[in-house]
Formats: sequence, C-alpha cells, structure tokens
Amino acid sequence: MALTLSSSAFVDQGEIPERYTCDGQDISPPLSWSGVPANCKSLALIVDDPDAPDPKAPRMVWVHWVLYNLPPDCTGLPEGVTDSQLPPGTEQGLNDWGRPGYGGPCPPVGRHRYFHKLYALDIVLPKLVPARKAELERAMKGHVIAEARLIGTYERKRR
Repeated sequence: MALTLSSSAFVDQGEIPERYTCDGQDISPPLSWSGVPANCKSLALIVDDPDAPDPKAPRMVWVHWVLYNLPPDCTGLPEGVTDSQLPPGTEQGLNDWGRPGYGGPCPPVGRHRYFHKLYALDIVLPKLVPARKAELERAMKGHVIAEARLIGTYERKRR
C-alpha cells in the first residue's frame, strides 16, 4: 500500500479554504495519511509554495510549515493543531516567517500552489538547530523510504 496524504478541507489540486490562510483564521488544515511503511521510524512534513512571489515569475520557494519526528503510528493532524497537541517527540522547524508552526497561504499576487509533502523515514532524526527546511532535507537525505504529497491552491481576493 502506497503512502497517501489527504485533507478533509480540500482535494488534491483544489482550492484551500480561506479559513486556513492569512485572510481567514490562519490555522493549519486537517491532514490525514495512511500506508506508512512497516519499517518507518519517523515522519516529516514540509509545506511550501514554489510560486513565490509571483506564479508568472517565481523566484523562490516559500516555506509555510516544517515538522519532523512525527511517530510512525500517527495517522494525521487535526485542524489548527497547536504545539501542545502535536504527538510526543514531534519537532517543529521554522517557517520562512522565522517562527515555528504553521503559516497559511498569503500570496501577494496570483494563484499559488501549496505543496504538502509527507516523508516516511527509516530513522528518527536528531534535533536540528536551526530546524529549517534545508537542514531537514539534508538530514533526511538517504533515509526517505516513501513520500506522499497533496497540493492545494489559493489566490487572495482583492478587498
């Protein structure tokens, strides 16, 4: 069975509801997964936007959320998960706002894509300092045994 990632809030390639963005409550969407390999020791989640700042001329990937060392028996995260609600042992990295936790879509122009990437790893990672996406990807190198992704889109309504 392949590793799968989904959300009850939006379908793959569908629009992320405003509630999960800077225009709404800016809380994390509910996520669930299945098909974690039997030899998995930990999971990692990265949410990023490869269309920043403008999808017509992207110049960078903006990181919205970094989690690692989620236990392999974890099957998802509830809507608006807080640090204290994360499974024991889970570590939060810094997003590109320079803070831990989720930062929702807030594109300056156009419709952006938001990649939710779940990785099954054959190790538990050491504590990363700093724990940014780049450090996590380096630490995961050679240890990813399965991955899944869910893509949502969002475009701000001009008010």
